[in-house]
Parts: sequence; C-alpha cells; structure tokens
Amino acid sequence: MNKPQSASMYESAKKIYPREIGGRFANLSKIATITLLGLFYAVPWLNWDERQAILFDLPARKFHLVGLTLWPQDFPYLALLLIIAALSLFFFTALAGRLWCGFACPQTVWTEIFIWMEQWTEGTRSQRMKLDKAPWSWNKLRRKGSKQFLWITFSMWTGFTFVGYFTPIRELGTEIITLQIGGWTLFWGLFYGFATYGNAGYMREQVCKYMCPYARFQSAMFDKDTLIISYDEDRGEPRGGRKRSVDHKEAGLGDCIDCQLCVQVCPTGIDIREGLQYECIACAACIDACDSIMDKMDYPRGLVRYTTEHGMQHETTHVLRPRMFVYATLLLLLVTGLVTSMATRTPIILDVIRDRNSLYRELPGDMIENIYTIKVINQSDKARSFVLGISGVEGISLDGVGDDNVVEVDGGGVLSLPVRARVHRDNAYGIMTIQFSATATDDEGVSIEEDSRFLGPTP
Repeated sequence: MNKPQSASMYESAKKIYPREIGGRFANLSKIATITLLGLFYAVPWLNWDERQAILFDLPARKFHLVGLTLWPQDFPYLALLLIIAALSLFFFTALAGRLWCGFACPQTVWTEIFIWMEQWTEGTRSQRMKLDKAPWSWNKLRRKGSKQFLWITFSMWTGFTFVGYFTPIRELGTEIITLQIGGWTLFWGLFYGFATYGNAGYMREQVCKYMCPYARFQSAMFDKDTLIISYDEDRGEPRGGRKRSVDHKEAGLGDCIDCQLCVQVCPTGIDIREGLQYECIACAACIDACDSIMDKMDYPRGLVRYTTEHGMQHETTHVLRPRMFVYATLLLLLVTGLVTSMATRTPIILDVIRDRNSLYRELPGDMIENIYTIKVINQSDKARSFVLGISGVEGISLDGVGDDNVVEVDGGGVLSLPVRARVHRDNAYGIMTIQFSATATDDEGVSIEEDSRFLGPTP
C-alpha cells in the first residue's frame, strides 16, 4: 500500500541576481540614491549657530532643526508633519503609483548601494552566478571577502551616522576613538548597522514583498488613471525570438522578442509581462531594459512604459481628477498651516494656576488679594529675562516677583513662581477675567499672554 506523500508548504527564497542596466530611469535612480545618501551622511556634520544643525537631543528633550528648537510641548508639530507625510504618500501614489518605493524608499536606496558594491567586487550578473556555484578558491574568497568588508564598513558608518542625529556626532567620534562610548549609544549604533547589513545585503526584496505594509494596501489607492509600469500586451504578443532582419509582422509575431532582460534587471525578480503585481516597486529598470532592446531591433520604444489602465485600453487618461484636487488642497492647507504656525511660534510658554484653597484675601487699605502660581517656560537655547505683567482690571498690581517684575529663565528651563495679584475693593467684584503677560527684555516680539480669573467680594 502506497504511503501518502506530504507536500511542503514552505519554499525557500531563491537568490535574485539583478542585472545592471543603463538608461534614463537608471540615471534618475542613481541621482536620487547619491542625493539622498549624501544628505543623510552630510547633514549631521553641518553646524548652525555654534551647534549641530540637526540634532534630536532626547536626554535634554530638545529637537534642534537648524535655527528652530522644538520641545515636548511642540508635539503637535510632529503629529501634523506625520499627517502631511501620509497624505503626500497618498497623493503621489494616486498620481504615479509606487514612485516612493522605486526611487526614495530607504530600503531601495541602501539596497542599490549594496548591489553596486556587489557588482564592483564580484562582477556582472553572470559572473556572480558563476562565482556562487564555484567551489571555494582564493579568487572566490578574495571577492567575497572584499564584498563583506565593504558591506560591513558601510553598515557601521551608517549606524554611526544614525546615532549622530541623536548624539552630537563630533563628540560621538571622540568617544569611539577614546573607547569611552556609552552602552546604549554603542547598542543603537550596532543595531542600526546590523539592520542595514541584513536588510540591504541579504533580505532585499524580501522586505518589500513580505514586511512592508505599503505593498499590501497600495492597490486601494490605485485607480484607472494612476501611472503604473505596464507591458503593452496588444503590441507585444505573441512574443518570440526572431532575427533582426525578419519582418515580425509578416511572421505573425509581436514586438516582444522574449529575451527575458526585463526579468533579469528586476530587483524583485518578477515578470512585468504578467501584469501589475504587488512585488513591483516601480523602479522602471524593466523600461530601460526593454527600450534598449527596442532600439537594437529598430522597434518603437514603449513596449514597457509608464501608463495608465485607461491608456492601455486606448481611452482618455484623466490626470486632473477629483481625488487629486482633494489631496492637493488638503496638502496645501496643512503645509501652509504648519509653516505659518512655526514661523509665528513664540519661544515661550506661560502657565497660570490660581490657588484654589481660598477665594480671596482682604488686606489693610481695602485691598483684595488673589494668589497664583506662574510657570514660565523658556523654549529658546539661551537664558532670557522676562518682564511679567498683569492687566484686565483697573488698578491691579503684581506682587512677589521682585524688582521691576523681571525674572530670568535658563535656556530650556522652567521657572515656577508664586505671585499675588492685588486690586482695590472698589474695582474688585465677583468673578473677573484678568491677563498675565511675559515679555522678553531683549525682544518685545517675544511675548505671550494668558487669561485667568480674579475673585472678589460679591456686589
């Protein structure tokens, strides 16, 4: 009796050997990769006003963005920025598909760099495939070792740079040289370096195919007018090989010569001729590959191209459609609001808490007194002096502050001060609204006002 054969539900991933290809989109990808990586590695070394220009100082709870310093109280700015980023992703996805994935995603950018290093050390696609199948030798060890050296060095530099956004990078370099680096700093540097090494060196397309959530819900943002990379089946089929001198139309063949070059250059290993797939990251390498073959065959370019579903069906494409106007309008409003808010932001917070243990106190001379606790938060980097003021009721005065009502607050510091507000009985009746103010002595434009209540006798 034959035993039932069990089938494995797991298939190990096959290594993909992307082929190098030139062309307009390949050049655009190189420009994007060099620009983005250049910014990532260079920005931490830039200084502004005798400090690091971009520094997320978590222990001090300060975020330095060029000339702007943000504090935990400015968290709404971060929330608004994340909303803008998400909405921008929706906008560009609806317009041009996975444009972000193909040219700007960190996974794509770092993987591209690692593939370049692999090509420098191990050679072309066929040479890399042959090298992997060959037994170990001095040549194989030299090439593999050189690749690993470049990968590890680049990964460690990436981890160092990443930590340099949270720790002053020049101090970090000194700590590493003198072997005085802290444990957590070392951990995060190694962690990010290892993540770069693993994701860009080995996991590559696996991250895009199985780990990235964007690949899963992208179809919900596509419509028939979204620009996607497509194979013109009407023009390309039936595919088949032929000599350049053969009139393929008379032979009953389409423009596709079935050379497989579009598959060989794909970093995720898909065949674009099978239609739109979630594994496609829209890097456009298949377009460059197909165009190069069309040029050699004297066929028109565009067998594989950026187009829309309506375009493939020979219908009119509507780039300007309602959802695009909605996305663009919302983006414009949010960006305008963020820029305006940050431009008019006052680097001071004033908080006034009234003493609730007593309604009011009667003092000699027919004076009525209320007690408050004032908190002044200086959100600038330098120490500042502020003049405290009070208004809202005729004859009201502030006591308990000091000479000229001037207080000094350290940069990023918080001053908590008990004060007393006094007004004559003739002007104090019931519940009245008053205003506390704080104005910087070195800049009258840095000023803030906070409302509170003053309680007096009931008339």
